[in-house]
Formats: sequence, C-alpha cells, structure tokens
Amino acid sequence: MNFKEELELNHVFKVVSSAAAKSGQESYVIGGYVRDLILERPSNDIDFVCVRNGIDLATAVARQLGKDIKPVVFKNFGTAMIDYEDMELEFVGARKESYSRDSRKPIVEDGTLEDDQNRRDFTINAMAISLNQHDYGELIDPFDGMKDLKRKMIRTPLAPEITFSDDPLRMLRAIRFATQLSFDIDADTFSGITDNIDRIDIVSRERITDELNKIILSPIPSYGFKLLFQCGLLKRIFPEMVDLHGVEIIGKKAHKDNFYHTLKVLDNVATVSYDLWLRWAAILHDIAKPATKRFNEKAGWTFHGHEDKGARMVPGIFRKLKLPLNDKMRFVQKLVRLHLRPIALVKEEVTDTAIRRLLFEAGDDVEALMKLCKADITSKDHRRVQRYLNNFARVEEKMVEVEGKDKLRNFQPVIDGEYIMKTFEIPPSRVVGEIKKAVREAILEGEIANTFEEAFPFMVAVGEKLGLVCKKDKV
Repeated sequence: MNFKEELELNHVFKVVSSAAAKSGQESYVIGGYVRDLILERPSNDIDFVCVRNGIDLATAVARQLGKDIKPVVFKNFGTAMIDYEDMELEFVGARKESYSRDSRKPIVEDGTLEDDQNRRDFTINAMAISLNQHDYGELIDPFDGMKDLKRKMIRTPLAPEITFSDDPLRMLRAIRFATQLSFDIDADTFSGITDNIDRIDIVSRERITDELNKIILSPIPSYGFKLLFQCGLLKRIFPEMVDLHGVEIIGKKAHKDNFYHTLKVLDNVATVSYDLWLRWAAILHDIAKPATKRFNEKAGWTFHGHEDKGARMVPGIFRKLKLPLNDKMRFVQKLVRLHLRPIALVKEEVTDTAIRRLLFEAGDDVEALMKLCKADITSKDHRRVQRYLNNFARVEEKMVEVEGKDKLRNFQPVIDGEYIMKTFEIPPSRVVGEIKKAVREAILEGEIANTFEEAFPFMVAVGEKLGLVCKKDKV
C-alpha cells in the first residue's frame, strides 16, 4: 500500500526525505502517526526513524525548516525533537534492544529498520512508511499491523512473554490502547499479560499512573478497568478498587456489587465531562464501602459514614499512586465527602438552610458535585432514575435562588477571628473559635444576614454569654 498522496499533504515529510537523502540515510515515519493516519485520527506527534543517526537527521531537518528552528537534543537517548507548526517531530536512529530481568532500561545498539520494528510494543505501532526516494510512501508492515487494525485487535509483534517481560509497562499500554481505540486484545497477548503481571513491580508508580490516567480519560473507561481486573493487574496496582468487587448475601438480603457500580458511575461521568479529577472522584466516591459495610437484620446492608472515611482515604491513595497532593487531590476529597449530600436533599423538603450549607461547603465545585451525584444514580428502574433527576433539578433551581439571594458560594463571614479579638480585646484562644463558629452557623441557618449590621450585635451577644465585654460601641 502506498501513502504518497497522504504524505504530500504535509511538507514536513518531503523535508525529512530530502535531508535524509543528502546525508545518505534511510528514513521512515513510524509508530503512532502511521497507525492514526490509517485510522483517520488526527495526530500532531510524528516519529521518524533513520538507519544511522537521529540527532544528525534532526539537525539537518531543522536547517531546512528555517533558521529559527532548533532541535532539542537528548544525547543520552540518541534522540532529538523539533517543535514546528503545532507538530512535535521526534527523530531517533534505528536500534535494537535487549533487557535485563530486573530493569525496564534496555541495552541499546544501532540496528536496522527490521530491528527497530521488532522492538515495538504492538503490531499496529510497528508499521512504517518509507520516506526514501526509491519507494517513497510505501508501507512496511512485517507483522500484519494493517490486518490487526481492520479487525480491531491489539497483538504483540513478538511472542507476548518476550514483549511483556522485556518492558512490563507494555501490559498497561495494551489495555490503554484497547480502551482508547475500542479494540479487543488478542487471546495469546492477553494470556501473556496474565502470565507476567508480577513483572509490573519493576515499573515506577509514575509510569503506571500515567497509563492509568489515559485509561480513565478514554471514552468508555470501564472497559479498561474490566480488562485490568480480569488479567489481575488491577489487584497489583490499585487493590482498594478491587476490594469493591463482590456481593455478600445474608438471608435474602444482598448489597450491589460496588465495583461494577463504580464503573457505571465513571462511565456516566465520562459522558458529561472530560475532567480527569472529576473522573477520579467517581472512582473513589464509594472506595470506603468495604471498610464500612455492616449488616442489620432490619435495614440489611449499610455503609454508614463511607463518604467521610472515603474522604480520609483519598490522600493516602493519591500518595501511593503518585498523584498530585495539591488542589486536585482536595477537589476529589471534597466531592467524595459531599457526594451523598444532594441525594439526601432530594429525599426531603429542600430547605434554604440545607442549600446554604451545601453551597458553603461545595463552593465553586458545586456544579462538579452535581454531575457526580447525577452519575451516581445507576438504577435499572428508569422511572426511579427519572424521579431522582427531576428532584436534582429542583435542588439546582433552589441553589440558583439561594445563591442569588445570599451569595454563599465560597462565602466568608464578615466577622473574622481578628475582628473578634479586637472587639473583645482578647488574645487568640478557643473562645475566639467558638464565637466565629456561632456567627457562621447563624448565617448558614438564616438567622442573620452576612452583614456587619446583623452580625455585629449577634457576635456581641454571643461574647457576653461567654463572659466577655465588648470594647466597641458600634459596628
């Protein structure tokens, strides 16, 4: 098959071809760009391999692209990169690799195009297109990658045990590609993953989590998690999630399988948001259910307090997975802690006080919280689902009304600790905290407005009950 016409649409390929010819090198475009070109998927990352020196080729290409174009060189890896017109061009010399048993870092030697294709992870990523003048545009496909693309199959070019033992991260990459592309994994390839799951232990947490996040950001992330679960990798990298799996029955009372429920919530969120951290909140919203599961003869299975315990578990999980321990983690923690609150509201009369508290605690994340709560309704009873969604709509209408009236989102009481200390001429103490809390609660309960005119006399009255004397005559 010849891709000459497709290559003509991007002048970069002619530049690389010309530069390679002048330096006496063979050059090819290889890997993901070729795969995506065939799948008609947009791609701005282009990998070039040459049979000699990738850095020299990149330098020559940069000169032809323009005097202001400079390659970024990584001498230790023998690669170079060029940013050009929203494209990322990477150049590497063809190489062959060998691995030691206890490391992902290969021993690298110069090689042929065949050697380079042999070291690729999957057949669909091992295809190359020639940029050489005598066969420009010709597809070099030694492992039938084109056939695997047509049958939507992920398969290793060499025996799976070799591919996965050499670089165990490829096991996660297989599942990631299958999830992103909605492909199947070849039976022998999947067996190779199952047989080599212990090899994942030599891979850094950062690399594992990078692949996991790409699975989470896929159109239907549950597909990837089911594959991870079935092959045993999920137990190795994220056992807390596996603990959600299973149904326990006592008498005629059973609880739902919280693993599959979580995956359904994740997929629901994925249909309305591409936000990675909202998707993580979906994954972790019920993470503490195994730890809080209890059986009651009358009520059946309960998970009281799982939202609070789950929120306490979030930092530890983020730390273990090398996820950021910053505002992203706090966002997930907040949504896990609050995810039952809107659901509780729809079961009773929606009061201004309850809405105030929700707006106060959720702040700017209230829309994300509502998306999570709607996604959490996974009943197969469509009438029940619609009833909940209608009730959520009532809650959201009330939120708009209360927010417009009280401006409570991310609000701060007009009376702060410093003002309390000045008013009563007292040092920092527990009493200051008590007065501050009393003022805040009064505002949230709707007893007073969040203004100095109403908050000041309330503060004074609280202070006097605690034996303090106001040193100010007025606001």
